[in-house]
Amino acid sequence: MAALLDIPLRTSKPAYQKVTQPLLGSGQVRRGIHRPQDVVAWDLPVERRDQPVKSVFPDSGVDLLIVQGDSILEHFREPAKVTLRGTLRDSTMRYAAITGWGACMPPAVLTNADLSTFLDTTDDWIRSRTGMRERRISHASAIDMATVAAKRALACAGLEPDAVELVIYGSCSNDEQVPNSASGVQFALGARRASAMDVNTACTSFLYGLSTASAMIRTGVVSNAVVIGVELISPYMDWNNRNVAVLFGDGSAAVVLQASDRHEGLLGEELGCDAEARHILRVRGMGCAYANRNVVLGDTQWDFDGQEIFRRAVHGMTRASKAVLAKCGVTADQVDLVVPHQANLRIIEAVVSRCGVPMDKVMLTVERYGNMSAATVPVALAEAVNEGRVRPGSLILMPAFGAGLTLCAHLVRWGDRVIPLGQTDAALPPSAKTALEMVNEIRALKAQAAVRSAAGLAAPRLVETA
Repeated sequence: MAALLDIPLRTSKPAYQKVTQPLLGSGQVRRGIHRPQDVVAWDLPVERRDQPVKSVFPDSGVDLLIVQGDSILEHFREPAKVTLRGTLRDSTMRYAAITGWGACMPPAVLTNADLSTFLDTTDDWIRSRTGMRERRISHASAIDMATVAAKRALACAGLEPDAVELVIYGSCSNDEQVPNSASGVQFALGARRASAMDVNTACTSFLYGLSTASAMIRTGVVSNAVVIGVELISPYMDWNNRNVAVLFGDGSAAVVLQASDRHEGLLGEELGCDAEARHILRVRGMGCAYANRNVVLGDTQWDFDGQEIFRRAVHGMTRASKAVLAKCGVTADQVDLVVPHQANLRIIEAVVSRCGVPMDKVMLTVERYGNMSAATVPVALAEAVNEGRVRPGSLILMPAFGAGLTLCAHLVRWGDRVIPLGQTDAALPPSAKTALEMVNEIRALKAQAAVRSAAGLAAPRLVETA
């Protein structure tokens, strides 16, 4: 659809005056316009492409936006007649709606009491500092967990595997580096047509994957995607280090995204990285830097500055949350549910308090599952839907923070459906061992780690300290 508009030009006074009242959420916006992409935009000459794009409302000739990327820079109201000549683009917008969800949690539960059998800790000590009571230990591979979660999400969406066009696998604990893990899920699903990519931004991997898939759907590269968050941390855990051993667990969940012309799915995100402090959260022993240094795969040393991580996590998640709300023209009281990264209950409480959201609007799984890194947000989201905490049209805020130090906050508008279209009998095989038995086996295998791998683990230096 194309059209040319001519409006008589008057040059005796400035063409536009700035409107000081905020545009978004002010009642000035007509026809449900909430983002720059919802506005009919002028195709400017090539030499003007480096300038913000001027856009007009499709149902009005009197308002003008100055737009750059996803940000509305200025809003003007016309006091005089001007001439604008250009080609109007089709205003139809594609969104990436969440149409399916599914989680896969390993059955073996490791309690705080179990941890106290080999660590100098107690249930009260762990719960008072983290809010955690138990976590899961997987007997299956990460790809196996991810595949079950993806199958459940696809059944929920009513989408056959051979119709899937993209698989994104968010994790920092991949079964293998080459080939990538997403291709393993693609094969296991039978999604032969799908492209497959891994995303590793540590605990934020699922949400960065959500951004990637949503952008590809909006731009027409694909029409649907499966986005997975999964972690298998237990084999890489330093089980003698109380500061980290009490925090983490295994798990997986997935969502299905499908193209929609409705204003739903990911409305906006704020991404960032506090790289100057990346050294405060580091797992030595994972990566090619440790090759040929007499390091046994699985032996790890965790650099983990808990107090500084806490401070930066609260600051980063709060800043990202406020930024995405402002970007989307949403106030804190309009948020229906917060589904945060479940790193620590005190971090969650601090973030939502600073954002002005009450705790009764927060979905918590940290007590039952601990910190599952990339899996925490999708697992909590899937459980929130299944428990009835997500309603049609709900606005959901999802902030997260991870090693790197990556940070983000995503604002999602849920669609009309909160009931799965179908189900699957896909499940992990039963575990023959308890969580404590599996952990003690890992501990026995790592008994000589301090001697055999210590020099190699200490040798590699980060780029900023080399």
